[in-house]
Amino acid sequence: MITCHVRYVLDPYKVAEFEEYARLWISLVTRMGGTHHGYFLPAEGANNIALALFSFPSLAAYEDYRRRAAADPDCQAAFALEARNRSILSYERSFMRPVLE
Repeated sequence: MITCHVRYVLDPYKVAEFEEYARLWISLVTRMGGTHHGYFLPAEGANNIALALFSFPSLAAYEDYRRRAAADPDCQAAFALEARNRSILSYERSFMRPVLE
């Protein structure tokens, strides 16, 4: 299993717009074979940092998801929403492997 950790730097005045975008991706990742562990939005402390965690059975499965997402109309609509909203200033993507019992 591979878990993708995404750290977003947001426009702090557009957290609600980012939340709208994030909610779309939870079901999209699930539909495409991943397990979404949620988005984590600012509450206390920094007002412009958000996180997302989602897993796929393997890095190859994640790469397949990325290829399919590039052609999927619902994914493209989510990307277009963010292009209009411009809530994400930057992001970093890391891949981790979980330690499970």
